[in-house]
Amino acid sequence: MLGLFKKKKAVELLAPLTGKVLDISEVPDEVFSQKMVGDGLAIEPTEGVLVSPVEGTIKQIFPTMHAVGIEAKSGAEILMHIGINTVELKGEGFKKFVETGAKVKPGDKLIEFDLDYIKENATSIITPVLITNMDAVKELSVVADSQVTAGSDAVLKVEMK
Repeated sequence: MLGLFKKKKAVELLAPLTGKVLDISEVPDEVFSQKMVGDGLAIEPTEGVLVSPVEGTIKQIFPTMHAVGIEAKSGAEILMHIGINTVELKGEGFKKFVETGAKVKPGDKLIEFDLDYIKENATSIITPVLITNMDAVKELSVVADSQVTAGSDAVLKVEMK
């Protein structure tokens, strides 16, 4: 009976973007492709809207608005990094809708971004979606189809230790 009150240890992430799913090894930046920051997948977005993949708390929004960190209720720490070398855009082409400390649920809009501007001015629009605290993860599996819709399609299943 007591097991009913245990913290939920597994979380399913919904797609934070609409687009094409790629293996993490296909990200054109070895910090991500070599899993130095964490493990997960990447999405090549077809729409410029990033939504929350889980219920959780915004832990970090970079001042340049190109990346967001969320801590899920399960304890999984998620980093979504819009594009590659987008920090160099200094926030140009990005608009945020949440602040650090905000509670979010799946599908909540976090950031809008100008896809064409990023394509023209950054290395890539490919967006890594990573679990950064892999030391606390028991199992991670990609459950995404090749094309996903933001806020509705499951992309990752993460079981915490």
